[in-house]
Amino acid sequence: MNENNRMVSTSQKKSLHSLMAANLSKLTIPCSSSSSSSTPLSNEHDEFDFSHVFGHHHEESSTTPASSAMSPHVIHSRSHSFVGPSPRVAPPSNPVLSFVNELSSQSEGEESEQLPLNEIHNTEEEKVSTRIGPTDFEILRVVGQGSFGKVFLVRKKKQQKKEGEEEECCDDVFAMKVMRKETIIKKNHVDYMKAERDILTKVVHPFIVQLRYSFQTKSKLYLILDFINGGHLFFHLYRQGIFSEDQARIYTAEIVSAVSHLHKNGIVHRDLKPENILMDSDGHVMLTDFGLSKEIDESGRSNSLCGTVEYMAPEIILGKGHNKDADWWSIGILLYEMLTGKAPFTHTNKKKLQEKIIKGKVKLPPTVSTEAHSLLKGLLQKDPSTRLGSGPNGDEQIKSHKWFRPINWKKLEARELEPKFKPDVSGKDCTANFDQCWTAMPPDDSPASTPTAGDHFHGYTYVAPNPWLSSK
Repeated sequence: MNENNRMVSTSQKKSLHSLMAANLSKLTIPCSSSSSSSTPLSNEHDEFDFSHVFGHHHEESSTTPASSAMSPHVIHSRSHSFVGPSPRVAPPSNPVLSFVNELSSQSEGEESEQLPLNEIHNTEEEKVSTRIGPTDFEILRVVGQGSFGKVFLVRKKKQQKKEGEEEECCDDVFAMKVMRKETIIKKNHVDYMKAERDILTKVVHPFIVQLRYSFQTKSKLYLILDFINGGHLFFHLYRQGIFSEDQARIYTAEIVSAVSHLHKNGIVHRDLKPENILMDSDGHVMLTDFGLSKEIDESGRSNSLCGTVEYMAPEIILGKGHNKDADWWSIGILLYEMLTGKAPFTHTNKKKLQEKIIKGKVKLPPTVSTEAHSLLKGLLQKDPSTRLGSGPNGDEQIKSHKWFRPINWKKLEARELEPKFKPDVSGKDCTANFDQCWTAMPPDDSPASTPTAGDHFHGYTYVAPNPWLSSK
């Protein structure tokens, strides 16, 4: 027995030495006279206390049925989205110590090395010879923090190709969403994380943020998405106060186009709001955050109480069951907010807010055109069966509405209609539109403990087909 222990100890040491040798070349020592090894790492709970950038804050709803413990949480606090809620927390004060601890964690099995794709998948479609993992990406900056981890701005490292192999074509930088398995399992969100990944692999659209890779280690899940550097629609709406009808029209048309594409693929977003819409450097909007999305067929319905209350359709609040028509309501609320600067139903008490959504009347200011009034009236019908957009070809009814008469939908979906407003962006890796509370943090993918339960995330790894990787 003692001999076996000595063998394991020697093996662990060799593994750690090998890992350190492979990674020391990437280590950057901060310019300081000394580095105190006694500096504590950031509190474990700091990484899971969220409120500001890139996401929504999940709270238990008092109206959620007891039988729906696994249902998505209702969102009662408005905040930026992309990967989950984000707090203003103190960053780790010693990135070097974090790096050393991560190496130690990996040697103890808390973090696996990058995994071959063909070891993760069993089906023929999933077997890929390429190896992909966290070490294939250079972390440049933190751009958000969410319910289950962080979001980093990353650059994919160039890999040496064997003779005869074509060079992989991809964008320079990406957003890397990192989620801790242990936290996901504890919060019973395994199905939602898997659904988000599955949905992202099925949608390719000019106004939807694209998934490029997904992979996992023993303790974390990783999503590699296009980095959209223009900031959130919420940020620009807040700064401008209201949008002109011409500006709101092109944004709404692009959102309608994206949501229509989702619906045709049997997907309902269920959390449409300005914080879940990003803006690219050309001024086009990009739909993101599929954490509450669900696949529902044309005749199917979902009874989950989920979404952000201000944008929640009446049928969701009433628990009558909902389908894609709930998204059209949310788009109506979104358009109202773009034109007036606030949502039509607001209240500090969430129960009274829900009552207003169910029973209240929509009041429009006289500055809104009759065409916009007509569209809002159609989208904000409380009965989903009479709502504009309901039925098999409901999206075409919306697209042909007189308010959208100036829109050439073919040119729009070819990204040939140029928005008049373009965000101030200096380059692909520009993070000026993201909160400095994140961009100033040390870019650490800190270690995490490995769940002791079984394999909840089998088949999670994914590499986008080459046409996606070469798209602009």
